[in-house]
Parts: sequence; C-alpha cells; structure tokens
Amino acid sequence: MTMLRMLRLLGVTLLLSSFSFWSQSAMAWWNDAWPYRMGVAIDTSATGANLTENNKEVTLLLKLHTGNFEDFFLVKEDLADIRFVGGDDQTPLKHHVEKVDLLNQLIYIWVKVPQLSGGINTERVWMYYGNQTAVSNAEATGSYDVNTGLVYHFNFSEVLPQDSTAYGSHAADYQGIVNEQSLIASGLSFEAGSPLTIGDQPALAIDPVKGMTVSMWVKTVESQQNAVLLEHTDGANTLQLKIDGSNVFAEYSTPSTTYGTPATAAIIAEQWQHIAVILSADMMSLVVNGNPVSSTPIALEPFTGQWTLGASSQNTNSFIGEVDELRIDTVARNNDWIKAAVASQGISNNLLKPQPAEQLGSGGGSGLFTVLITSVEESGWTVIILLAIMALLSWAVMVGKMLYIRRVSKDDINFLEAYRALGNGDPALLNHEETEEDQELENSPITQAVFGSHDHFQSSPIYRLYHRGIEEVESRMGKTLSARASNLSPQAVDAIKAALDAQMMREIQRLNSKMVLLTIAISGGPFLGLLGTVLGVMITFAAIALTGDVNISAIAPGVAAALLTTVAGLIVAIPALFGYNYLATQVKSSIADMRVFLDEFVTRLAEHYGA
Repeated sequence: MTMLRMLRLLGVTLLLSSFSFWSQSAMAWWNDAWPYRMGVAIDTSATGANLTENNKEVTLLLKLHTGNFEDFFLVKEDLADIRFVGGDDQTPLKHHVEKVDLLNQLIYIWVKVPQLSGGINTERVWMYYGNQTAVSNAEATGSYDVNTGLVYHFNFSEVLPQDSTAYGSHAADYQGIVNEQSLIASGLSFEAGSPLTIGDQPALAIDPVKGMTVSMWVKTVESQQNAVLLEHTDGANTLQLKIDGSNVFAEYSTPSTTYGTPATAAIIAEQWQHIAVILSADMMSLVVNGNPVSSTPIALEPFTGQWTLGASSQNTNSFIGEVDELRIDTVARNNDWIKAAVASQGISNNLLKPQPAEQLGSGGGSGLFTVLITSVEESGWTVIILLAIMALLSWAVMVGKMLYIRRVSKDDINFLEAYRALGNGDPALLNHEETEEDQELENSPITQAVFGSHDHFQSSPIYRLYHRGIEEVESRMGKTLSARASNLSPQAVDAIKAALDAQMMREIQRLNSKMVLLTIAISGGPFLGLLGTVLGVMITFAAIALTGDVNISAIAPGVAAALLTTVAGLIVAIPALFGYNYLATQVKSSIADMRVFLDEFVTRLAEHYGA
C-alpha cells in the first residue's frame, strides 16, 4: 500500500470517527423524563459579546419571551420543571428564577455558567423542560460564586431588598418606591430623602489583596448636582460613586488622602446604563456599559461599614432616578466579566442566543416546520383555526359540487338522448311522477346526486324543466290522451313559457347554490391570513420593545410564524379559486343547455298541443 493510499484511508477513518462522535453527541439526552430542551448558544466572539478573557463561574441572565421561546404552554406554572445542563449534556447547572409571567410570556432566569471562554461562538448550555412531575431545584444562593458578596434583584414582592447570595446581606431600610416595570423585572425608584441602607456586613468588607467590584444599572431622570449614587463608609474611609451634571465619577477617601477618577465619564439621561467601580490594591477604575472610561491610582486600605444607595450616609446629596441589579463582588473583576454582565442583562443581548427547541425522539432537531409551528402565538392560532374551518367548508363544497355537476351532466345527456328519440311523438311520454324520495331530496341537490336514485334523470335540470312543462300542459288539458287531444291557446302557451322561465331561474339557483362559500374563501382567506400576520408582527415587536432583546434570533421566529398565517390564507384561497373557476364554467355550460332546450321545448309544445 502506497503512502498516499494510507493517508487517504487514515483521513476517511478520522472523518467517519468524527461524524460518529458528533452524531452521538447530537443525539444525547440528559434525562428522558424531560421531553423538551432548548439549546442556548454562548457567543463571546467579535460578532457576539466580543470577550477575549476566560472567566469561571459567571452568572448570566437568560430572558425568554415570545421572540425566542414559544413553549410557554409546556412549562409548569412555577417553572419547577426547568433544568439547566452544561454543553456536555451531563453537568447540572445552578439557576434561579427572578420573574415568571406566563400570561405575558416573559421569564427571567439566572444561570451560573461554569466556564465563559473568550473569542468563541461554539459554547452552549441546555435548558430542559416539560416534566410535569418535576420538583423545583432552583437555588439562588448556589447560582453565584464565593466572591459574590451581594446581589439585589429588587423583587416587587419583597418588603426590603433581599440578598440572593448565600451571605444574606439584606437591606436594613428603604422607604422609596419599587418599580415593577424596570430594566430587569423590578427595580428601585429614588427620590430625595429615600435612600436604601445596608448595615455593616462582614461579607462585604474590603480586602486590598482581593479588591472589590460594585456594579448596577442606573437611569437618571433629571440633571444631578453632585448626587451620591452609592456610599460605603466606616467613618475613616469612604467610597463614593457620584453623578454631577451628566458625568459620573468615583471617589475614595482615607484620613490622609482623597482619590478621584476624572469627572469626564458622560452618561445619558433617561437611558439605562451599567456603571461599575473596580477597586484593586493600587487602582480604582470606572466602567460604563462595559467600557473602561476613567481610572486613578490609589492605595487601598481594608475597611468595612455601612452601605447607602441613593444618597450619602447622612441622607444628603440625593440621587434622583432608578437603579436595578445592584451587585457587590469581594474581588476585583476583570473587564470581560463586566462586559459579560452588560451583554446578558442589557437591552441588546448578543451573548446568549436561544436556539430552536427540540423534542425527545425527534432526532435531535425540530426542523424548520416545527420551528414555525412552535413560534405561532395565540392570535395566530385563532386565525389559523378560522382558516382551517374555512378550508374544510370550501373543500367540502368543491367536492360536493363537482360530484353534483358530474351527475347533472350525465343525467342531462341521458335525458336529451331519450327526448330526441321520441321524434314527433307525444312529448309527455318521458314524464314520471315524483316519488317520496324525490320530494325529500328536492332541496338537497348534492345529496340527491350522490345518494339518490336516478331512474328518471332526477339530477337533470333539463328534465325538471321538461317535467314542469308537462305538468303545466296537463293542468290545462288533463292527463289522458283523449283529454290532450284538445288544443292549447296561444295565451296558454305563453303562460307555460313564463312558468318554465321561472323554473329555469330556480334551476340556476340550484346549480349556483353554495358557490358563495367559495367566493368567501377566495376573498376572505388572504385577508384573514394578512390579519394574523399583522397581529403576529405587532406582538413580536411589542415583546422586543418590552424585553429589549433586538437580535435576529429574537425577531426571526416571531416574524416567520406571523407569515405562516398568510400562507394559510393562500392555501385556503388558491384551491378555492381554481375550484370556483372550474365549477363556474360547468354551471355556465349547463345553463346554456337549459336555455337551448327551453326554446326548443316550448316550440314543440306549441306545435303538438297548439291550435
């Protein structure tokens, strides 16, 4: 075997092994008791959150809404069935739920990711759900690493803000307003004289060796004059985060020295911005929206003491605005850690990207059609159900009318052959008395055509014209041959013709009966579909406006599902259009045959029975 063939064989072997490995990985399922799962891609590349450093045990926010998750009806009301598993589909991940609103289809879940690698877009975690017997394993205290000293979500139901970490550093006092519709669920609204205070907590002591990171989301509502957003003091040492005009800066004071970052970091009023202060042994840095904006050298000393949010510890220099997601880490975090928080918590989430849901036994993927179906929301389903009913009615009408028209054409041909075979004989020889069955099916032409008897051309409108004409003659001349030996007057012939004209109009109505349902499907189907599309797009963009998630993964499923209603409307209208045109042509042909026969028949009656 030549070296080239050996290399080829080796390459094929490696390729097949790789394919087998990835196929088995794709088919893996953490636990069969959970019938559904959704992959959540983590994109730290330049197209995502643009992170470069690696970090361990990072807690990220996953926001689920109609734009990126359509299985709200499959999860339990308390989300007890939610489980998170690492990308290996084996490692359980800690999580907790900040808010669930199944009515408005919004869920905020915090997940602790064991590893956040920089510069890649291939990592992901799995979210499993759908086990209706599952018991909740959500654990807020386990969702953060040991260096996270305090996290306040500011839940609307809390009397005082509660610490979500294991350290339990709960707020001591707050007299302000809890805003239920903040950036991330609930937040605090600060007015003059209503600061939040946190007592001296050993877990929040500043250690110069480890440093500290304080971060929060802030929205100012008016110009601030030397307002204190945050203060930490033990009397001798003080850390302050201040806003003056449109600039934010940090100050650290010791008994001998005051350090301050330049007051040049601009913030925008009426907009949510993430502000973080990073303290290390020799540096104090200010980071706004994940971007370092200013820093100053310091000599950090150990201290602890009271924390005050929204004013100074003396309740002066009040901050006016809103604050959400206060976090204090007892270590100096790197800049990528802050950027990850901004990316997952902010309005534009480029870090976490929910993928199409999968079902156990579906082969590891839901397919494009399943993605469309699972993305349709309530208004879309309402329109689709209406269109389905319209489609069934139109299809039933088309099938019934086609069977009826075919029977009409056959009976017309048979009758005309028999009629012409009479020659110059008595025209009444083909007339038959109506049976009870004929009378019962008088107003059901489709039923008559499909299930009725046809021993004397019952479905032929031409025969019924003939039958009516003979009845009119017999009503004037009698039914016996001797009685019909007398002559019809010209006035009687005109009266018979008028009666036949009326009968023909009724036959035309019978032929066109229920055709209006097809015209409704043709004109109404696309408009109903368009209505569903408009409603779906409106709801999708409303959800985006509410959650702030504007990436393509959030928009595309909702818009695609909205367009599905337009497709459904066209599916209703197009067959109905073809069927209507075909049936209308057949009906016109039958009407033309009736008109020709009517003129011929009246003339023959006048010749045979006239004076």
